[in-house]
Amino acid sequence: MRKEKTCFLTHNTLVMLVSGQFSLETSNQFVALQTGEMLLIGKNQLAQLTKTPKPPNENYEAIIISLQENLLRKIALEEKIEISDKYTGPSNIIIPPNDFLKGYFQSVLPYGRSSSEQLNSDLGLLKVKEAVQLLLYGMPDLKPFLFDFSDPYKIDLKKFMLSNFHYNVPIEKFAQLTGRSLAAFKRDFKVAFGTSPRHWLLERRLAEARHLIEKHHKKASAIYLDLGFESLSHFSHSFKKKFGKAPREINTQIPAVR
Repeated sequence: MRKEKTCFLTHNTLVMLVSGQFSLETSNQFVALQTGEMLLIGKNQLAQLTKTPKPPNENYEAIIISLQENLLRKIALEEKIEISDKYTGPSNIIIPPNDFLKGYFQSVLPYGRSSSEQLNSDLGLLKVKEAVQLLLYGMPDLKPFLFDFSDPYKIDLKKFMLSNFHYNVPIEKFAQLTGRSLAAFKRDFKVAFGTSPRHWLLERRLAEARHLIEKHHKKASAIYLDLGFESLSHFSHSFKKKFGKAPREINTQIPAVR
């Protein structure tokens, strides 16, 4: 069964797709993996992940290595890694075919498949270090990507929110991703939009919903999750309160396309 999930990606993550299909979509990038391909996902992103098994009988399976910042800091200290330039490339990188990395993933696959086999903290650190070393062996230019420990720089709040309003995440996460404290985010948001974040998000999502229903003939059940609403009932109630009609009433007023 196809599964979609909208999430905040806190850590750098290395993924190898064992079977099925995997896609990641952010406001400015779409990446799709096929069986055997590897992807390095950057930290501090909002994204929609889609996991799909291949018919008729193949399951979805992926190996995921979380490159958490505390472990990367230890590696940087041990290896005396210093970064002077900030990484400016794409946030998500397809890793070219690499026999060493493929062998690495084969070595950790039993731990993922067996509930009785677990990596303890020491072994886990060793496997993360091995993954990092293999990544840098094949792609030395990834150093700034992996070892950038700076906070997100202060970015254009208005541009960011207009591109990411549909993600259902706490206001605190929006603040973090724009490089601001919560108080600074609310203050700057008021200047940019003239209202509070929560009010603007609701209004913007409802306006987009009406556009999709009227212009693209979408059903409420097909769009409410993609627009950041947690339930269909909440969406329908908010929509009717805003526009005076339930989504289904607008659907019935749209002439059938012949």
